[in-house]
Amino acid sequence: MLSSTVLFAFGLTLFAGLSTGVGSALAFFAKQTNTRFLSGALGFSAGVMIYVSLIEIFTKARDALGGVLGEPAGYIWTTISFFGGIALIALIDKFVPSFENPHEPRLIEEMKKYPESRKKDQLLRMGLFSALAIAIHNFPEGLATFTSALTDKTLGLSIAVAIAIHNIPEGIAVSVPLYYATGSKKKAFLYSFLSGLAEPVGAALGYFLLFRFFNKMLFGVLFAAVAGIMVFISLDELLPTAEKYGEHHIAIYGVISGMILMAGSLLLFA
Repeated sequence: MLSSTVLFAFGLTLFAGLSTGVGSALAFFAKQTNTRFLSGALGFSAGVMIYVSLIEIFTKARDALGGVLGEPAGYIWTTISFFGGIALIALIDKFVPSFENPHEPRLIEEMKKYPESRKKDQLLRMGLFSALAIAIHNFPEGLATFTSALTDKTLGLSIAVAIAIHNIPEGIAVSVPLYYATGSKKKAFLYSFLSGLAEPVGAALGYFLLFRFFNKMLFGVLFAAVAGIMVFISLDELLPTAEKYGEHHIAIYGVISGMILMAGSLLLFA
């Protein structure tokens, strides 16, 4: 039987993944995109993920590996694993179908005035490729949320909220072209919803494939890799998208606010 901690971790991962559906719902029911809010929110998410990755997760990984291997070998392996996580997510990013960029900001207003020159089959492929690309990206994100929540519930909750914010504009990116291509809100929402389900699936695969072999060495390597994955996501996806949605300073203030909140929560629960 799964423990309450494991169930809590799965629940957080499910929450983070299904927020793509929130973005899809916004595309259908909101009249216009609040770009300033999205810019600040994505910057906030990046701030949380960068701070917690470099200050908390990397440190815990180094402590775990240092306890097994000693210093400086523990530090060396932590660093290798960190950049290994970056290499993994960068490789996924490189080989994901790139017919259309799934992280290119899309506006709710596009639902009503999509260029007529874009044929419906093109829009359908754009939406489906976006859903596929986001689903593939969500596998390591799900593992990151799940692993963090297993170690520290507060840490896991913070990361889940940050990734949930990050997934909202992805839901819009899937829904807008699919709705225009099919004329069906149900189909557009369904594909957006399914792309988000990849996150709990990634967590489940990680649990059943890795956690039977779980020990301090594996924990340290995995945690350091998670830190690298989240830093890459922040720098490659969140910050560029925040900049495109709104003003530069709004995005930066969001980053700093996310770091401050994360620092405060870590101090509070230390």
